[in-house]
Amino acid sequence: MRGSRRSFLLAGLAAAGCAHRGAGAAVRKAAQFLWAQQAEDGAWHSHTYGLMRSGQSLTPFVLDALLDVPENVLERPVEAIDRAIAFIKRNTNAEGALGLMDPVAVDYPNYATGLAVRAMVRARRPGWERDITLPVACLRAQQFTEETGWRREDAPYGAWGMGGERRRAPDPGHVDLAMTRYVLEGLAAAGVHPPDPALERVAVYLERCQNPDGGFFFSTVNPDTNKAGEENGRYRSYGSTTADGILALRAAGVPAGDPRVKRAEKWLKDHHLPDGAPGFTVPARHAWAAGLRFYYGAAATRAMPGLPVLLPPQRPDGSWVNSNNLMKEDDPLIATAFAIRVLCHDAPHGSL
Repeated sequence: MRGSRRSFLLAGLAAAGCAHRGAGAAVRKAAQFLWAQQAEDGAWHSHTYGLMRSGQSLTPFVLDALLDVPENVLERPVEAIDRAIAFIKRNTNAEGALGLMDPVAVDYPNYATGLAVRAMVRARRPGWERDITLPVACLRAQQFTEETGWRREDAPYGAWGMGGERRRAPDPGHVDLAMTRYVLEGLAAAGVHPPDPALERVAVYLERCQNPDGGFFFSTVNPDTNKAGEENGRYRSYGSTTADGILALRAAGVPAGDPRVKRAEKWLKDHHLPDGAPGFTVPARHAWAAGLRFYYGAAATRAMPGLPVLLPPQRPDGSWVNSNNLMKEDDPLIATAFAIRVLCHDAPHGSL
């Protein structure tokens, strides 16, 4: 039954290949929605989740997605981009970290800083080379290395955690593959390439997160965050984190033909679902497939362009939301930014 349903969905997508011609209108409407949500201070502030109300992590996340929109679909509003970058710079502390300026709550500093570096590089506004210098240095300092007492045999070695105060052995705090991917993408955008020592170290962590089946799991440090659970003494591979693994390997400068990349791509291709994240085979964990729907779609289409992804209907105002709130995708700012990535990466080049 599941196989026939999947075949029907894939066949429907193949038959609707011409839909890409209409994707531009959906992207334009979504981008117009997001630009309209930008506040006077230049930020995007969540009205759904208090943790992201400060706008520190949400602003570079939304801005980076909007920079995917081709100019022939919607011309970039330069003044709005400048206001977003000005917000990011105002909220970057003296050490170069974004996400620590709210006195009430820390707002995913390594994630926010990595995204901010990538967005500033892509936006190419005057002074961007100077603006990323401190954030890049901050990200480098946050890696789990010998400098803070970590050894190669330690579970978090080479990775990045939540950020904030530097974690010294033996207390890693929260460490995961997604956070590591976003930092690596920021560093890659800034021109950090092999044989940089940071990339040699992170290879240790990426290898630990990859299963023999080629797929990836989320964390070697925090067992409860591995959302697909455990089987036969190993954490199960699942879709969103396998896509993250591919993107992390790519950002770390691993060649496309490397066996680590090829095995991960095979896992993703063999398990892909167009309407949810694969790998959640245990009934008690099925809800995660829907909860990660937008995140997975955005990561998978970027990791392997051409994988078919079905989005739920776009709302009249141009936004999307996920009815499942496990991963905060019921916030239209989050779901819509992911949807833009899906549509822009999934479309053949120049077809929007």
